[in-house]
Amino acid sequence: MQTEFRLRTQGPGLYEFTGQVLDWLAAAPRSEGLLTLFVRHTSCSLLVQENADPDVQRDLAAWVRRLVPPASDPAMGWIRHRSEGPDDMPAHIKAAILPVSLSIPVASGRPLLGTWQGLYLFEHRDAPHTRKVAAHLSP
Repeated sequence: MQTEFRLRTQGPGLYEFTGQVLDWLAAAPRSEGLLTLFVRHTSCSLLVQENADPDVQRDLAAWVRRLVPPASDPAMGWIRHRSEGPDDMPAHIKAAILPVSLSIPVASGRPLLGTWQGLYLFEHRDAPHTRKVAAHLSP
């Protein structure tokens, strides 16, 4: 069984979509298996992360910005790909070091996430985007 989630972003940060996944799984004819999520873009990532304290998401976003600053930062003078703006190549780098797919076991129609875990799209671009996440539930 497959579907695609469309997530609207408003710039860099983590966007939780656990609820959409729960709704889809609740309507699924089978309730056990392995859920694979795959983001269909090269400038964002997927994460399983804490969903209890929003400071966790803010701190992660700040850490990734410090790890890979915009191409306009003097430390990033080595970047050649600049045609799509100073956030584009750094977004590709972030997506290269963070996961773009996740595998999550499903039992009784629910992903086997921990108490404080949620599913997030991690947007790395500055402009708003509509991101597509492919989902596949296999037996």
